[in-house]
Amino acid sequence: MTADKTAEKAEKAEKAKTGKAASRLEIRLVKSGICTPKDQKATLVGLGFGRLGGKVVREDSPAIRGMIRKVRHLVEVTKG
Repeated sequence: MTADKTAEKAEKAEKAKTGKAASRLEIRLVKSGICTPKDQKATLVGLGFGRLGGKVVREDSPAIRGMIRKVRHLVEVTKG
């Protein structure tokens, strides 16, 4: 099963559970994390980034928002 189909199933389950669709954030890595502290590098890995310019889509949650805030100078966020 592809990642898109898995994401679709998860979204349908969330919508059925709460009555509304879960919001998502599209995050793009715009600056390199090479010269950043270890904790910020770990945060980028935790968000799922592998390379510069990469995009990831994550559920909008307080934990993800906190991770984005920690590396806000390296990423760009759009609603997905």
